[in-house]
Amino acid sequence: MLDQHTINVIKSTVPVLEVHGVAITKTFYHNLFKDNRSLLNIFNHTNQTKGRQQGALANTVYAAAQHIDNLEPIVPVVVQIAHKHVSLGVLPEHYPIVGQYLLAAIKEVLGDAATDEIIEAWGKAYGVIADIFISVEEDLYKAAEQNNGWRAFKQFKITRTVKESDDVTSFYLQPIDDSKVPAYKPGQYVSIRVTIPGEDYLLNRQYTLSQASNGQEFRISVKRESAHNPKGKVSNFLHDAALGTTIDVSAPAGVFTYEPTSAPVLFISGGIGVTPLNAMLQTIENKENVTFLQCARNEHVLAFHEDIQNKMNALNGPTGLSKLFRVFKKDSNAHHKVLYSDNKEYINANVLRPLLTQDTQVYICGPTPFMEAAVNSLHECNIADSQIHYEFFGPALQLNTK
Repeated sequence: MLDQHTINVIKSTVPVLEVHGVAITKTFYHNLFKDNRSLLNIFNHTNQTKGRQQGALANTVYAAAQHIDNLEPIVPVVVQIAHKHVSLGVLPEHYPIVGQYLLAAIKEVLGDAATDEIIEAWGKAYGVIADIFISVEEDLYKAAEQNNGWRAFKQFKITRTVKESDDVTSFYLQPIDDSKVPAYKPGQYVSIRVTIPGEDYLLNRQYTLSQASNGQEFRISVKRESAHNPKGKVSNFLHDAALGTTIDVSAPAGVFTYEPTSAPVLFISGGIGVTPLNAMLQTIENKENVTFLQCARNEHVLAFHEDIQNKMNALNGPTGLSKLFRVFKKDSNAHHKVLYSDNKEYINANVLRPLLTQDTQVYICGPTPFMEAAVNSLHECNIADSQIHYEFFGPALQLNTK
């Protein structure tokens, strides 16, 4: 528990963090990795290069400072980050190292403005926040172990592959010791860690589990990226890997999961963002008011279209309430074009309004600009934030919504 004086000092730094937060986190990561190269085996290199991890951490530190007197409002963010940490094998011994370099970065960026009083207060606050993360993550580790899971990574092998579209392939993974795999909720993900020739460190990336839990195997569905796209190193390694290739896999994690409801449900997917939404759809039973809006560049990269169509047909029943819409960004068909706004080519409120009721629960996954457009359009349709559920590709950045 923090004393009132420490809380007041932390609160006084909120305006400074709003201005200098990203500079602090950039300095933090630079110095951390310079002195602790082995941590590059844990962190996602692409997110570092693009500045997404720095931005996500800056948002988290800023929110913690805002709510330091009552951290309850940021608990959902803490839990989301804790799931990501568990999937990457973050352990309690990492937190003192992070704290040391974070405080040093605050001092380096703010200079004389970072008084001893401020550094001492942030040291106390970091200790409280770190203890919360360690406690939540330990609970997640224990829950995984009680569910046929494990801490950090376990070796799996690629047993078979199925091509889902021109650029998406599903990979079926089984433990090399032939053990059972943990049960998981639709929408959860695993981290894949690989050794790539020519790379100095292990590389990892999260992929959604793209089929219903069956206790025997995991399935991930991966888009092949351009050879020049740095975020595609792990994805393209998988596409080029032979059957039987051994990879490291984490236990399932993630909070973006489908919650059964009697209310109507709308799924909105963009590109490979269809992966978690299809996994959710396939688990729904005895429900007829489901709408699926699948968006892609063209019909050749429309993954899982047959699976989704078959499931929607099964859900449709005699009422005909369940409907599937497909949208192709580069299709010249005027009927499809109307599903995009005139200037941004993203979903707009006029398209979504007929698909919604006052209590519709909406699940969205896709590239960040796509999700921003979808969420803003839902707000125009008076859909509350509590009804909107979405997942990012990468760190938990903030959407630019209104």
